[in-house]
Amino acid sequence: MNEAIDRLVEITARLRDPQSGCPWDREQTLESLKPCVLEETYELLDAMGRPGDTANYIEELGDVLLQVVFQCVMAEHEGRFTFDDVANAVADKLVHRHPHVFGDVKAGDTAAVLKNWERIKQREHEKEKRHSALDGIPAALPALIKAQRTQEKAARVGFDWKDADGPADKVREELEETLAAAKERKSAKPADSARVKEELGDLIFAVCNLARHLGVDAESAAASATDKFAARFRAVEASAKSSGRNLCDMTLEEMDALWEEAKASPKKD
Repeated sequence: MNEAIDRLVEITARLRDPQSGCPWDREQTLESLKPCVLEETYELLDAMGRPGDTANYIEELGDVLLQVVFQCVMAEHEGRFTFDDVANAVADKLVHRHPHVFGDVKAGDTAAVLKNWERIKQREHEKEKRHSALDGIPAALPALIKAQRTQEKAARVGFDWKDADGPADKVREELEETLAAAKERKSAKPADSARVKEELGDLIFAVCNLARHLGVDAESAAASATDKFAARFRAVEASAKSSGRNLCDMTLEEMDALWEEAKASPKKD
């Protein structure tokens, strides 16, 4: 493995060489690399949904690794740190945060591991300007992931419902409040919809919490539901086209009939 990593670092360093490197690679900055990191991460997430496509999975993992190595090479040229510094830092952190594996601490289940992990992290961050169990959650995370990460961190210090009944009741409560706010608003204008937006946000947050208690990732669940809807909608479009019709010229009842056909077909899910 070291040989392969060394080869990748060497190639990347050559691409960044001020005299003989690639003009595009030499011009890159941390700011210009941000969209690249984001895009490669999402492409890896897509590949993780198709793990059987080994070649693509390897390629996308490699693209994400390149982003890490590229920034390490940039930092090394500036005399700040190296790839080895990054690898050693994360290795040290893993050892330190797993005393139940590398030390003599006992942790019988996942809950105990996470609680101990949070205690260790808080001690680590005492020397930093972190004063909350919620500190460290990236502000730019997608909303559903951010909601669940926030809930998870609160739960690790004991602020949580015992089971899924609590968040399920909260979903019902927030749904009623959202519908009440929608009924009371005067128009769909932003000023009149502020309370609806707030209540709807509370509802979505509650649904994320319910998903967490049910062991479901809210982000991937929403993505799967969207993909399922898209597949069925395309089936509706195909059915309409095969009969010489256009959806724009069909009634809602006609489209609903095609939708039910799409739902009944296993191939459309």
